[in-house]
Order: sequence, then C-alpha cells, then structure tokens
Amino acid sequence: MNIEQAIINNYKCSKCGNTDCHVREVAMSGTGLSKIFDIEHNHFLFVSCTHCGIVEVYDPDVLRGHKSGKLGTIMDILFGG
Repeated sequence: MNIEQAIINNYKCSKCGNTDCHVREVAMSGTGLSKIFDIEHNHFLFVSCTHCGIVEVYDPDVLRGHKSGKLGTIMDILFGG
C-alpha cells in the first residue's frame, strides 16, 4: 500500500471528525539556484478534508522513513518539470 492510500484509509479530520479526504502531491522549488532554474525538488502531500476543507501538509520522505530517489529531480532538470 502506498502512502497516499494509507492516509486515505486512516484519515480522520482533526477539526470536524470527517473520515473522507483528498490527497494531492505538490512539488515546489527551493531557494537559490533551484528557484532560478525552477527545479522542483521539494515534494509534499496536501491532505484536505472533504467536509470542512482544512488542509494538513505531510512530508512523504518522513512518512517513508527515507529520502526519495533523485530521478524526479534529474527529470526536472532535463525536461523543465
């Protein structure tokens, strides 16, 4: 089971108690050269409650217990991700 599915299966809103949510992965550039060249190497999971709209942000690397591979960053450099 991937992280997104695990979040969906175990989700309970901290504000209203709803158990339905949407999960979206968002990539962002950092500072310095990565910002200038639009290299998106920071990835986060945004989890929003379908009832009240509150959003929680998670670092997938922390949830996995290890840093993600560099392939996505390399692809962003080569193809302008």
